Amino acid sequence: MREVRHAASALQSLLMGSKLQRIVQPDEFRLVMEFYRPGGSQILLFSCRPPFARVSLIEEMPKAPQIPPAFVQYARAHLLNAEFVRIATAANDRRLGIQVGLQDESYELMLSILGPRSNIYLLDRNRILVFALRPLAETRRALGIGRPWIDPEGMPKSEGEDRWACSPEPAYLRDIERTYAGLEKRAGIEALAGRIAGALSKEADSLERKAVNLQQDLGDALHGEIRRNTGELLKTVLHLIQPGSDSITVDDFETGAPVVIALDPRLSPAENLEAHFKRYQKELRGARILREQLERLRGLQAEISGYRQRLDEIARTDAPDEQALQSLAAEPRVRKLLARYFPERKHKAARTPMQSGSREIPGRLRPKRFRTDQGLEIWVGRSEDGNDYLSTRLARGNDLFFHLEGYPGSHVILRTEGKTDPPPASILDACELAVHFSKLKDARQADVHMAPVKNIRKPKGAKPGLVHVTGGKTVHLRRDPARLENILSSRLDE
Repeated sequence: MREVRHAASALQSLLMGSKLQRIVQPDEFRLVMEFYRPGGSQILLFSCRPPFARVSLIEEMPKAPQIPPAFVQYARAHLLNAEFVRIATAANDRRLGIQVGLQDESYELMLSILGPRSNIYLLDRNRILVFALRPLAETRRALGIGRPWIDPEGMPKSEGEDRWACSPEPAYLRDIERTYAGLEKRAGIEALAGRIAGALSKEADSLERKAVNLQQDLGDALHGEIRRNTGELLKTVLHLIQPGSDSITVDDFETGAPVVIALDPRLSPAENLEAHFKRYQKELRGARILREQLERLRGLQAEISGYRQRLDEIARTDAPDEQALQSLAAEPRVRKLLARYFPERKHKAARTPMQSGSREIPGRLRPKRFRTDQGLEIWVGRSEDGNDYLSTRLARGNDLFFHLEGYPGSHVILRTEGKTDPPPASILDACELAVHFSKLKDARQADVHMAPVKNIRKPKGAKPGLVHVTGGKTVHLRRDPARLENILSSRLDE
């Protein structure tokens, strides 16, 4: 409270005779205001970011988001060019308000410092709460938009100390910013290092689980070697097989031990031999594909291990190198992992496409979501019911529908954002996912049908997952493992 009162005293003289000329909300916690008067201007920062809430002066206006948040849109519409009236503080609260007036209207921009419940509020002349920067559910549930302001219950145990009491008044608010900006920067570096470490650890665990599964599948596929040996044995006794036999016993070439070979009684001896070697060739191809997948996976594991070593070297010092850490975070692979495992938190008041009416979509119907390098999202159905919901309820008319021709698989939707000519690279990403999430996931090439969602309809009484598609075209896809791995690593959810 001592520091809030000191800041209020400094601001009162600095802002006297000025007008509110610009307002910017660079993120969900900060509001920056430029007050102008002849001879110069002051750039004032309100921050409600826990635990760095503060009022201070900064050197320049930050870059404004391309789409202004609702709070600042309202403030610009009602407060720009308003004259500074006075600074208001509370007797027993860490609260500082800037009162401005424009013609017959007046407002108060208020910073309330309440630890994790800090917030910035906008009140009208009758002290009715008009807007809040952070959600009231996260800060003060007792308040309501359009209702009178209510002071918080209780009060601080003491007035606290003034950490900048010795700073001369012109520099007081800049010293506050210098201290808190340093603390915020340090916390940001530590948080980024923690997110990178967490993302790399999660990915390493995921790759190890995949490696174990591939090893098990490879072990099963290597049964083909046994089948080849039994096939060679079968050749030597074809003339001994009786019609309708379901097995025959042969002595092993090397050990002399008896080997029982199962037969299909419906087939002739020659047909049994042919079927035996066909199964052998299929298992042999499967083993080759699994070895290729395992080799690629080992390469990914080595890449993740290299990133973890780089992070250890950066974080080993007491003051981690921010530039080196940012460079690591900017690596394409690391950037995608951060987006996947630690997506940025977004506050959206409006209903999103992933909601139905006023209710959230059940998890079993929610599609898997991926983001292409061109910034478009690709949604993939999780089940037959999920396919139906995705293609007939969630997707929009100009989105593109993808499905592997002739084989069961997930419905895949490329969200075109209304564009009629989405980037070819995004189309290829969607084709890769359509093949990957199908019964033909290991094919080297495949035909994928693509059509606008508006060309899809659900026949009456059709089973889940079955839709009728008119028009569109077929993409003859030559599989690209690097492209598949890149789009899979862009997963936006789990």
